[in-house]
Amino acid sequence: MENTLIDKTFRDSNGKIVLGEIPNPPLILWIVASLLTLVFTTGKINTLLDILANGALFTWAWLELFQGVNYFRRALGLGVLIGLIAYQLQ
Repeated sequence: MENTLIDKTFRDSNGKIVLGEIPNPPLILWIVASLLTLVFTTGKINTLLDILANGALFTWAWLELFQGVNYFRRALGLGVLIGLIAYQLQ
């Protein structure tokens, strides 16, 4: 198989095209914590859940950026990381 830019962008080390994967623990934690912030809308629990959700999403984006299986996944991690930081700076 040729090692073209398209291959590097969308294929993993086994040659399979990878756009999405089963969510890993940080992503699952972000989903659960984000949903719980809709239930606990005020107070210290909401603040804790918000911090937990942002930390989990940051961790997921960081892992994708540096350990993603292809360039697409790494770019996705970078985009989420930039978006998360921009959102927090508002």
